[in-house]
Amino acid sequence: MEGAAAESEKPASYTYWVREATADAAPIPAPKKLSQEDLCNLSSSKSSGLGSVWNKAGTWEEKNLNKWATDRMKELLKCIGFLEFSDGKAEVTEVSSCSGDAFLVTVRNKKRVGYTYELTIDVKGEWLVGDEKRKVKGHLDVPEFSYGELDDLQLLVKLKDDKDLQQQDKHRICQDLKQFLQPLREKLLQFEQELRER
Repeated sequence: MEGAAAESEKPASYTYWVREATADAAPIPAPKKLSQEDLCNLSSSKSSGLGSVWNKAGTWEEKNLNKWATDRMKELLKCIGFLEFSDGKAEVTEVSSCSGDAFLVTVRNKKRVGYTYELTIDVKGEWLVGDEKRKVKGHLDVPEFSYGELDDLQLLVKLKDDKDLQQQDKHRICQDLKQFLQPLREKLLQFEQELRER
């Protein structure tokens, strides 16, 4: 009895919800070759949306801008040049460390940019210490900073070969070097503007 019941049942298919075709069902789709006119209409109707061609709906898309951002930031910061102080002058010699991430994100057809970076900038200068001019080298460390947070930018000054300088002279030179904060902030604001325009 069980064997006869098993033979009468049909095996289930993956389209179990479609038991049989009915007359009122939608017709099976048939491929249609596009004409030249159809192709022209498609290419002219493409919107100049943001992001890639495949992302016409403007859903999530992230583009890595690390290479461009690092190179551009170094280029801008080297242009700071000299600063004159009451007892000396100093200049940016090199951006020795520039690490972080920069990105452009397209979300719902809106462009958003951002970055997070850390910097170390080498400086050298000349100050009047006592009766003689002394050459001093050091670096400016900018701990982690992000897009839109340049008002909170911090600058840490570290001097090299400062063993024979008195504490008050070290303090004065460090305070002078902290004046690089404003031109540094201006260059980073320019960087943010260029990043937004990408």
